[in-house]
Amino acid sequence: MLWSLVKAIIFIGLAIALAFGMAFILETPGGVRIAFAGQEVSLAPITFVIGVVVLLIGFWILLKLAGLLVAVLRFITGDENALKRYWNRNRERRGYDALSEGLIALAAGDGPAAMAKATKAEKLLGRPELTALMNAQAAELTGNRDRAESYYKKLLADDRTRFVGVRGLMKQKMEQGDTKTALKLAQKAFALKPRHVPTLDTLFQLQSHEADWAGARETLNAKFKAKALPRDVVSRRDAVLSLADATAALAAGNKTTASTAALQANRLAPALVPAAVLAARLSVESGNPKQAARILKRAWTAAPHPDLAHAFAALGEGEDPATRHKRFEPLFKQHPEHAETRLIRAELALAEEDFPAARRALGDLADKLPNTRTLAMMAAIERGTGAEETVVRAWLAKAMNAPRGEMWVCSACDHAHAQWAPTCEKCEAFDTLEWKAPTMQENEQPMDVVLPFIIGAHPDTPPQTDDIVEAETVETNAT
Repeated sequence: MLWSLVKAIIFIGLAIALAFGMAFILETPGGVRIAFAGQEVSLAPITFVIGVVVLLIGFWILLKLAGLLVAVLRFITGDENALKRYWNRNRERRGYDALSEGLIALAAGDGPAAMAKATKAEKLLGRPELTALMNAQAAELTGNRDRAESYYKKLLADDRTRFVGVRGLMKQKMEQGDTKTALKLAQKAFALKPRHVPTLDTLFQLQSHEADWAGARETLNAKFKAKALPRDVVSRRDAVLSLADATAALAAGNKTTASTAALQANRLAPALVPAAVLAARLSVESGNPKQAARILKRAWTAAPHPDLAHAFAALGEGEDPATRHKRFEPLFKQHPEHAETRLIRAELALAEEDFPAARRALGDLADKLPNTRTLAMMAAIERGTGAEETVVRAWLAKAMNAPRGEMWVCSACDHAHAQWAPTCEKCEAFDTLEWKAPTMQENEQPMDVVLPFIIGAHPDTPPQTDDIVEAETVETNAT
């Protein structure tokens, strides 16, 4: 409203100024004399002003006529004109319509329609930075990988689309199983956009597949800088990478490097069981058993695990069963009711041939957790207490048909592993192995649980085939 008032005031001011100007010209005495080529013309002031205005209007009309004449000449000579601009706009409109329809077809999964629309858009628009990507994706949708690859390569020529082209080629190589080439392309994509999280994820995955742990650590740091991972996850994965470095160094015979890397892994993730076991083992070999004991106790405090118990038992090489049992007591106090604590306590009691104590330690685990290990333990207890052989072998037969118990299982694909590894051997996911019971499909594997007092073997030695067959026969007859 204020602006309307201002405009009204300006208009009234201009009208008043024009009126005063005209009055001044009319009241001005004399006139205007124009002399030209011996001719002299006298004009009144008002006539002169009108004449000037008419001349200005005529000059403007002449300029427009000159512009029209130039436009006609350009039309005749073939330069761009209104008609051509109309056709160009119409062509562009149809091209964008085809582009939109092609994108809709892509989203709907209609490969042939997407390919047809992409080809039409390419012809009408002549803008490869817009149409090449859609052509590539349409070609992939129809299974024409060669055509898709050619379009992705076209995208490499333009700075604006180079990153998209590199990623498209990278995905193609991954689908073809060419992980080495895919890794190089992922590194190129990372160089173009260092903070692109999907690229960082793919690069880390490929580096893990190729066991490039140093490169994977650099990528992990880049993901942290890009704020794609929280600090605790970065520390955990850094620990896994250090453990992988330690394993590789140990395989190469470099125990010094392996020990440093294992201790680093244990420092970053004290609860990571494989890191604690390896760090303790290398500490013992380097003459520092006290450090090994501290590492294992700290890991056991986080969560009891049979590998920790075996490593802790190995610290007292040559000791008698009673001394070993006494040395384990501080560990048992950490988690007295944990299933692993009860199983290890029962094993140690069996080693002392204290079978009633073993039965008390095992308690109702055979009923609550009827897996291979608990049932085999019951067989050992029954044999130690003098039960009939048929009873012992019946327990063995149950153990053979029971669930396997806890293993290293991939949380991504549920595949069970005999040993821990940085990546899943099936889906290749990184740091997804958890100590838990596998699915039924994964239970169909040979039994390798601890049966030291049934078959008189080392804990890592599986039962003999004859015992297994005879146990199954007993179970069948009992049924």
